[in-house]
Amino acid sequence: MFVDKDIKKSISVTDKDAQYDEKAKNLLGHKIILAHILVKTIDEFKGMNPKDVVQCIEGEPYISTVPVDAGSTNVEKEQDGEKVIGLNTENSELNEGLVRFDIIFYVRMKDGLSQVIVNIEAQKAEPSAYDIINRAVFYVSRMISSQKGREFVNSNYNDIKRVYSIWVCMNMSQNCMNYIHFTQESVVGTYQWKGDIDLANIVLIGLAENLPEKEERYELHRLLGALLSAKLNVDEKFDIIGNEFDIPLESDIRKDVNDMCNLSQGIKEQAYVEGTENGIAIGKQEGITIGKREGIAETIIKMYRKGYEAEQIGDILDMEVEEVQEIIENDPVLIFFDNTWRYNDKITSKNNNINVSFF
Repeated sequence: MFVDKDIKKSISVTDKDAQYDEKAKNLLGHKIILAHILVKTIDEFKGMNPKDVVQCIEGEPYISTVPVDAGSTNVEKEQDGEKVIGLNTENSELNEGLVRFDIIFYVRMKDGLSQVIVNIEAQKAEPSAYDIINRAVFYVSRMISSQKGREFVNSNYNDIKRVYSIWVCMNMSQNCMNYIHFTQESVVGTYQWKGDIDLANIVLIGLAENLPEKEERYELHRLLGALLSAKLNVDEKFDIIGNEFDIPLESDIRKDVNDMCNLSQGIKEQAYVEGTENGIAIGKQEGITIGKREGIAETIIKMYRKGYEAEQIGDILDMEVEEVQEIIENDPVLIFFDNTWRYNDKITSKNNNINVSFF
């Protein structure tokens, strides 16, 4: 079966991009990396050693497994002979085509009793097709609404667990971090309504293309930037991750960092090849265009030599008279004499002592 070369390229690029995205999620999904994110984004963990926070992450994070779509996030399972509702972690092939949370996991708070649900989303750039806050609001809404039947039943809304959706956007114009959450504002009177207005939380982390300097406020940006950078080589990444942040470079992290670097290099090399090929194609097209233009110019000159006026030539070739006149005037064989353009045989004007060529 014949497959168009451009289609093959598109499939190859898409495949590499998909692999890159998957590796980025796997890298961010390491518990020690998640712990560093929690320390910088959730108040209860601020100031803690990330290695201690690792113990608060329950079970293994679900990576590209749990669907976002309504009716698909949960699934009924059998546990100890009873049917219970849990996160849908079925084989992705059974739910092909569904949008999934990049990373989602449970965290036990310092009190040892309460839990929060955290979602991490990685974006190569701020989306242009939609506003990222709108999508983040949808995600935290799904993280809350999907708890019914799983975390609380009937009208026991006080059992809703707090949720965080943390978005890491690469290739931003600056390093930044924004926190979006509910607030209660008294408009009339001073009554304070009961309830947890901190249930839904959105954190947006923007990573600039270049790593920030070593400053406390940019610690998380520097770590995430090093992990996800397409510019740094493996050794530079290991130096920042291992030496600056004291993260044990275990074999699985080493493998994911290596894979990310290899994919980044592959994508850059493919982009270079395609850019070169496109440049050659554009050059050929420009050559054809120039050739056509030169052919038209030659036709105009020949017609002019045979006595056609510029207006006539323009009418015949469907061109503006000014274009025709410009081509005639730029012909190196022509010179202007006696209010007209003429060619070839040498004559001498006695009046002004100049040599003129006529055709």
